[in-house]
Amino acid sequence: MIDYQKRITVSPELCGGRPCIRGQRIRVKDVLEMLSEGVSESEILEDYPYLESEDIRASLAYAASQSDHPILKTQ
Repeated sequence: MIDYQKRITVSPELCGGRPCIRGQRIRVKDVLEMLSEGVSESEILEDYPYLESEDIRASLAYAASQSDHPILKTQ
C-alpha cells in the first residue's frame, strides 16, 4: 500500500486546512471527485501537469483510510 502521508499534506494556511496534494492548491477531494466523475488518470495528469500518478494513488489511499472506522458493538 502506498504511504499517502508523504504526499498528502494538511496546513491551516492552504485550502482552509483541507488535505492537499504535496502542499499545492489541489485538494484530495478534487482528485477524488474527478475520478468519481469518470475522468481518467491520464486526463487528470494532462490537465494538472504538476501532479504525478503516485499523487492520485495517494488520494485513493487517503480516502480509504478515512472510511475505515471501528465497529460499534450493540447490546
